[in-house]
Amino acid sequence: MSDDRLRRLGAIGSATIHEAQGQSGAVDPAIKPVWPAPRLAARAFTARCHARDNLAVHRAVAAAEPGDALVVDAGGHVAGYWGEILSVAAQSRGIVGLVIDGGCRDLEDVMALRFPIWARGVSIAGCAKLQPGSIGEPVHCGGVVVRTGDFVVADADGVVIVAAAMLEQALDAAEQRIARERDMMARLREGALTLDLLGLRETLAELGLDARSHEGDRVGDGQS
Repeated sequence: MSDDRLRRLGAIGSATIHEAQGQSGAVDPAIKPVWPAPRLAARAFTARCHARDNLAVHRAVAAAEPGDALVVDAGGHVAGYWGEILSVAAQSRGIVGLVIDGGCRDLEDVMALRFPIWARGVSIAGCAKLQPGSIGEPVHCGGVVVRTGDFVVADADGVVIVAAAMLEQALDAAEQRIARERDMMARLREGALTLDLLGLRETLAELGLDARSHEGDRVGDGQS
């Protein structure tokens, strides 16, 4: 991947990428950053763990390339699959982040290292290192199939996966969306309304309403 495409990807938020690729690729929003406001845009290297066994994660750290981010399928099980030791090991090899459908620990130490992590939860429970799991194979992470060589964009809003074959298309569509939104922001600051810029007056008209109508769905009054 060229540095230019990675730079372009890193300049785009996860929500914009998600919208630009037809609202696809969004990882379960329960997988969240474990410290405030990290950002990540990188090639994915995948691993799958057995429940409460993180040997596959150690294998992935050894096998991933500098600049990769690890995407780990731990089956949604929240235990300490990752912590300070693995963060130091990953950083020393040039690994730039982790998205795990599972748990992590040592948050204060991880935060001090500024190692970006998105996880389903936090747990002090340790993991065995007995089952090899798999690395480099397709995995399911937060409801999304991820393959090594795909791309992961993650920030405070969430995580989105971009299939390798769709990267250029997603970049172009996202940048066009950003340009349209930049124009919209300028017009909003001049006093325009979202009702007009987004064509919502037509939607209201089809519903038999106008912008000043108070009618609408009312919870609990028998209307739907």
